[in-house]
Amino acid sequence: MSKINHTQALIEFIDKSPTPFHAVENMRQLLLTNKFVELREDESWSLEASGQYFTTRNGSSIVAFRVGDELSRGFRMIGAHTDSPCLRLKPNPTNEANGYVTFGVEVYGGALLNPWFDRDLSIGGRVVLKKANGDLVSSLVNLEEPVAFIPSLAIHLDRDANNKRSINAQTMLPPLVGMAGNSVFDFSGLVLQHLLDGGKCGPKDLLSDFELSLFDINGGKEVGANREFLASARLDNLLSCWLGLQALLTSRSKSVNQLIVCNDHEEVGSGSFVGAKSNFLSGVLRRLSQDEVGFQKMIAKSLLVSTDNAHALHPNFPEKHDSSHGPLINQGPVLKINSNQAYATNSESAALLRSAATRAGLKLQNFVVRSDMACGSTIGPLTASQLGIRTVDVGVPTFGMHSVRELAGCKDIESMRLLLEAVLELDSLVVEDSWLS
Repeated sequence: MSKINHTQALIEFIDKSPTPFHAVENMRQLLLTNKFVELREDESWSLEASGQYFTTRNGSSIVAFRVGDELSRGFRMIGAHTDSPCLRLKPNPTNEANGYVTFGVEVYGGALLNPWFDRDLSIGGRVVLKKANGDLVSSLVNLEEPVAFIPSLAIHLDRDANNKRSINAQTMLPPLVGMAGNSVFDFSGLVLQHLLDGGKCGPKDLLSDFELSLFDINGGKEVGANREFLASARLDNLLSCWLGLQALLTSRSKSVNQLIVCNDHEEVGSGSFVGAKSNFLSGVLRRLSQDEVGFQKMIAKSLLVSTDNAHALHPNFPEKHDSSHGPLINQGPVLKINSNQAYATNSESAALLRSAATRAGLKLQNFVVRSDMACGSTIGPLTASQLGIRTVDVGVPTFGMHSVRELAGCKDIESMRLLLEAVLELDSLVVEDSWLS
């Protein structure tokens, strides 16, 4: 498949995935289409040799795997996360003041807030409905149409806006959704009518609870004079989720054990029952092992590639990078290293990734944060410590990480897919200890 096709397929996936719930459902449908068998955590599993399976938790995290010849050979794993920084609606969202209706919002994760102003925003996520008979049913919501807008304060009323404006999340971020009138704005009615129009609920259903977020309805685009870049929401980290899934689906090797895991809640620390600190992945792997000893032997022969976007050298802010470790967009995947274990890469896991890159005909770039700056992190160190598994951190170089709209390179999309496919097809993960011979 050509670069353009891969970029367009990624755009389509991200545009259809405004929330982690939608992302996992879209991944689920792709897996089913490719004849993966869905498993439920609340049921017993009966697995066959050379089988391919997946399971989800909370509708926002997913593990998919292919069983090879022998489990004792270990797994080649790819990890990513489904969530992105955003604005979430509060439980009692509707407010009326000064003649307008606004929504109360809470900032989810370390969002870059300025880009959220002056954009056409819609609402998506998950709702729980109470049926007429008392049953509770979850349903996905994507209003698709622009229903909210966060207007900037005009520069005439804030002459220092370009110099020192700071954002108060409580008072400055509530989006405008309508004019106040004689009747109270019916938020539940708005959501229920959307579901009713789509045949997803009945006329007597009630809105019980929800997890809903705002998202920019402007879809992904190829930009630049030569269309070299991809501008889109949620590149961090749906780009990695999609690439990991594509690598699993297109891998030609059926003899090795392969797995991808995409966790929710990475942007808020992963401390949930679906996050990288949970037992989701370890629970799946333990089901595959006959006993604890078998599990430990399997993990000792495994490798996890934690895929999360990397900071590209910004041409307008070169001083924010170490001069020897500033990766460029469209120059290939980035190996991420941090001595304080914000990234889980070590010399052995890095060497294994370089072997996969050589197999794919690729060169890796390196990223190390400036020694006088703090470093972000990924699910890599969390999963490594949870499982005791060798881990390497890698990512596609991007600009504007945690913005409502980020930028990556189209060439890097194909390069990373090829790298991850090569990782899944590594025949050996052995690194000999020469001093022990």
